[in-house]
Amino acid sequence: MQIVSKSVKLLPITCVILTKNEEQAIRDCLESVNFCQQIIVFDSNSTDKTSKIVLENGSQLINFTWNGAYPKKKQWALQHPSILHNWVLLLDADERVSKELRDSITEFFASVRGSHAAFDAEIAYTFANKLLKHGHKVSKRILLDKRKCTFPILNDLNVKNMWEVEGHYQPIVNGNLGQLKGKLLHADPDSMFDYFSRHNRYSDWEAHLRVNSDDRMSVRRAKSFQGRIFDRIPGKPFALFIYSYFLRLGFLDGKAGLNYGLALAFYYWQISLKVDESKHVSQIK
Repeated sequence: MQIVSKSVKLLPITCVILTKNEEQAIRDCLESVNFCQQIIVFDSNSTDKTSKIVLENGSQLINFTWNGAYPKKKQWALQHPSILHNWVLLLDADERVSKELRDSITEFFASVRGSHAAFDAEIAYTFANKLLKHGHKVSKRILLDKRKCTFPILNDLNVKNMWEVEGHYQPIVNGNLGQLKGKLLHADPDSMFDYFSRHNRYSDWEAHLRVNSDDRMSVRRAKSFQGRIFDRIPGKPFALFIYSYFLRLGFLDGKAGLNYGLALAFYYWQISLKVDESKHVSQIK
């Protein structure tokens, strides 16, 4: 059993946390989900102290070694037989549940649940050591009825620099989708080198989607309404910077707000360059 305060009311939720060398982040994540009756960490052969911290917390640890095929890590974890509850709180190690978000989840389980199959939560980013209060906002699907949610299978296994975790898309929901109150706190302790390295790989995957229409349509189904709108905007790098920094008042976050807006624009600029590169290679062939 995981270590929890006696004052915390446990909810019939299995919290699934994905890790790989997350010793700097995992402790805070575990402490923020101590209201869940079951906590399982799915770890990808970490070589740091991640496993030791998880076991000291009293949480369950399951190793995941990717075989290069589907299901990838999120879906593999979601359908694992060790999960005791139908409702799953699916998190990355650098995410934490705020008090307001926990209260919103508790309120849902105290009510008549009806036909809801999943819930989104807005992410509050920490970027360059500053919690951003403005700028571009993103929601993530974190509370899932595992019987009614599944991640799409894409033809992306041959993508350059592909990895074991599903890309930037949400699970497809068979039922009603709700919005939780409160914020999911995202505080990545990795360096900016790791940030740009990770997004360099993600941009390979995003570029693949844009030149493979079948996969792009599958992912579009799994994106939020806002995500589908942004996906169609021409001149997206420049437009997203204007939207985040000026229209969404990112400049009020100071230097961190400027750098966040520029990082977003740079990411989508990378994607556009790789799309052009892929189309050029296809024409040569």
